[in-house]
Amino acid sequence: MSEARDLFSLLRQSADGGAVDAIERLVDEGMDHQLCRINPLAFAARNGLDEETAVAAFLHATRIGMFDIAWNVLCPGCGGVLDTNATLKTVQKDQYTCALCAGSYEPTLDEMVDVTFTVSPRVRRIAAHTPHELALTEYFRQMYWGSGVDLPEQGYEVAVEDFVVDHLELAPGEKGALAIQLPAEFIIVFEPVTHSAQFIDVKGEPTRERQTLSLTYDRDHIHNQTLEMQPGPLRIALENRTDTRVLPTVCIAGEALHGLLGKRRPFLTAKRLLSNQTFRDLYRTDTLDVDQRLRITSLTFLFTDLRGSTELYERVGDLVAFDLVRAHFHVLHEIVAAEAGAVVKTIGDAVMATFPTPDRAVAAAIRMRDAMMDLNAKNGREDLLLKIGVHEGPCIAVTLNERQDYFGQTVNIASRVQGLANSQSIFATGAVVEDKKTIDLLKSKALTPQSNNVSLRGIEREVLVYAIP
Repeated sequence: MSEARDLFSLLRQSADGGAVDAIERLVDEGMDHQLCRINPLAFAARNGLDEETAVAAFLHATRIGMFDIAWNVLCPGCGGVLDTNATLKTVQKDQYTCALCAGSYEPTLDEMVDVTFTVSPRVRRIAAHTPHELALTEYFRQMYWGSGVDLPEQGYEVAVEDFVVDHLELAPGEKGALAIQLPAEFIIVFEPVTHSAQFIDVKGEPTRERQTLSLTYDRDHIHNQTLEMQPGPLRIALENRTDTRVLPTVCIAGEALHGLLGKRRPFLTAKRLLSNQTFRDLYRTDTLDVDQRLRITSLTFLFTDLRGSTELYERVGDLVAFDLVRAHFHVLHEIVAAEAGAVVKTIGDAVMATFPTPDRAVAAAIRMRDAMMDLNAKNGREDLLLKIGVHEGPCIAVTLNERQDYFGQTVNIASRVQGLANSQSIFATGAVVEDKKTIDLLKSKALTPQSNNVSLRGIEREVLVYAIP
């Protein structure tokens, strides 16, 4: 524990004190399952912390070895973890299949990659560090379901027992059998380690004759055609041909299962983390593989540029101009981080930033404009005139020049919209301004945007653009 205390002292040098105190209490007092695949947004809610503050604290803690980060590919249906990765670089498949939901999905960084944190053994040893020793209910809770499934703390085991008919634990190479009484329900024989499923539609007249079924587990065959059987006795012969323990489980696909999985909560998505300034600062060159292309269905881009920066250097001299430009960059970085965004790059005197939602980008833009006015007032002149453009849409995340970047038409439009702006103006597309949270934000500030259809260079269709006064 002395090493853990030293690490917490080190963490306090870079992370918020309140967040560090909450993490320390969790490590000292939390149950084992509460320290496995921690959802930092739920952690923030429980401890009355700002979400960005909590995320930053876990990132700093991970950087010094207190936690292990995991990038979990989720099934959008049941919320199960289809694949878990220590880095986003290993999310390489074009499609992921969920046997429980009998569906295949192309991975996106929006809602299909869940980022969680598990305490390191050097800080505290927990049961999940040896997952193949976990009991069935704990394996489901800690290994199979993602952190977006809001599982109950009280009565969790009873909730699982309500839909589990029977289960068996098989060591590598072991054979076994289950003898059950089939109810007139839709049955799934689900194996969570290999993600294998056999559907059984139980209907018709009950029978006293014993029915039989044989299932073999390996790493290749994860789903079988749905079988029809009658209510009555069933013997399931099982064989484990993998190199790890398996947990074949007979489940009733009814209200108990659907009710448990239907309770969801927000979780830290890969999209949100890639747009987090602390993450970009700490993991600048360790995000995506150089040949990786990961799709994001919705991301908001904000571009800024200083109007007349060349004339500024001519007017006030290199040294003064450099100090002004540097002060402007510092303010913009602080505002972007405060609004849950991240600066992707600077190009000359311009900034490209990303935000998880349109309203956070608009809030940042308004704060940026106000901050430039304050800087100008402080200097007694109108030297810093900021042009801002905002657009939201799909894109792809890539690595370019050893840095995580974004490409796609959304990025191009955002840049072109910024080019339309005049001094101290904010131009945003309809996709941004017509977002519900953005509408509420603008109403709260008594701002009424003015719309106009415009032509943008390189874009075939006209784009609806709003000027935010």
